[in-house]
Amino acid sequence: MPHSPSALRTLCLCGVFLVTLAIPAYAAPNIVLIFCDDLGYADIGCYGAKGYTTPHLDQMAKEGVRATDFEVAAAVCSASRAALMTGCYPQRVGILGALGPNAKHGIAADEKLLPELLKEQGYATAIFGKWHLGHHPQFLPQRNGFDRYFGLPYSNDMWPNHPTTKTFPPLPLIDGEKTIETNPDQTQLTTWYTERAVKFIEESKDKPFFLYVPHSMPHVPLFVSDKHRGKTENGLFGDVITEIDWSVGQILGTLKRLNLDDNTLVMFASDNGPWLSYGNHAGSAGVFREGKGTTWEGGHRVPFIARWPGKIPAGRECNELCSTIDILPTCVKLAGGKVPDDRIIDGKDIWPLLTDASAKSPHEVFYYYWDNGLDAIRSGEWKLHFPHAYRWFKGPAGKDGLPNGYGQAKTGLELYNLKTDPAEKIDVAAANPEVVARLQKLAEVAREDLGDSLTKREGKNRRAEDKLKE
Repeated sequence: MPHSPSALRTLCLCGVFLVTLAIPAYAAPNIVLIFCDDLGYADIGCYGAKGYTTPHLDQMAKEGVRATDFEVAAAVCSASRAALMTGCYPQRVGILGALGPNAKHGIAADEKLLPELLKEQGYATAIFGKWHLGHHPQFLPQRNGFDRYFGLPYSNDMWPNHPTTKTFPPLPLIDGEKTIETNPDQTQLTTWYTERAVKFIEESKDKPFFLYVPHSMPHVPLFVSDKHRGKTENGLFGDVITEIDWSVGQILGTLKRLNLDDNTLVMFASDNGPWLSYGNHAGSAGVFREGKGTTWEGGHRVPFIARWPGKIPAGRECNELCSTIDILPTCVKLAGGKVPDDRIIDGKDIWPLLTDASAKSPHEVFYYYWDNGLDAIRSGEWKLHFPHAYRWFKGPAGKDGLPNGYGQAKTGLELYNLKTDPAEKIDVAAANPEVVARLQKLAEVAREDLGDSLTKREGKNRRAEDKLKE
């Protein structure tokens, strides 16, 4: 039966209303993720750095949100980056430690990485910097969702000039999947990454894009270009950080120049805490205990700044627990996509934390693994360490690129209140047996799920890395 004119008018109005409801309040944002290597919690100005300034990062924090309780999922390079790119604890996806030139495995092709999920939403994608999820062609970025790649496949110290071992092969600089140079001039790395980042933004300005800039610095060996050398009171380390800050300024300036600023989410973080044994070539974890390579807060807690004018309120400080595993689900949702529902994704959408002062952490529990061992577990302000060995920074520190200072230590079953004792100095397990019991139960869930080499548990929800195809 044909519709009357009034009925047709009603249907049309309803259709318009439904379409209007389906349109998001903003277009899919451009996403820029700047990721440093071995940058400690207190290594930029707005987190307490001394002897140099970081005006661009400080301004970024003033115009956005600065997190004080942002945790990486592993205190070592490859594992931390696997968590960032997959939204999962690295134990779930089989990438542990720091993959070297002799590694014959890498990120699994079946994993859905952040750039792949964003490409499904029409994003252009690029990475300029350190990859570290496998250096063989089958593992490289352009096989894993990135349209462009330029940088180092692993850490910049994995080369013949390493101060303590000369067994590394020449360090490759890769463009796409081709090695264009070996043992490149590392004083130019930050500049090269930045120039390519700016060019990518210029070329991608008419469609949504995802730009990932994982700097090689301030991982040792430290290098800085002539334009920043000798400019700070903190020696080479300070010079390196100011060059990274310069890079941030170049990226933010390009977004403003191209009128992309109001529709771009920019994030800044680090892969783990400082490599303390390198002394004046290492950063600072501030008040937090230990650094890179440990499950104390100095190894896991890092700076995180997010800025999106008009969407993230300016000048905010977020004191709720959040993590690198949360970046994938947050970005995918903002882009209009969905995280895979055929596998476990450990991260949560933290957009409310970035925008709403009343929002609470979506994590009831957070795991601190070292390799396959569950060293500690956290719920709210409470962190319970299980008996484990760890490398202890005893000093004296190394100097001018030569490491020194680690010993071995052990911890027992120890409970810390991170709200009142962020430095993890005062064990309060004896005074809080009910908290210890609750966290032990939560740890059993982790062991059942991901395993625990300390208690000889396998874990039933682990996914394997891929092996090199010979």
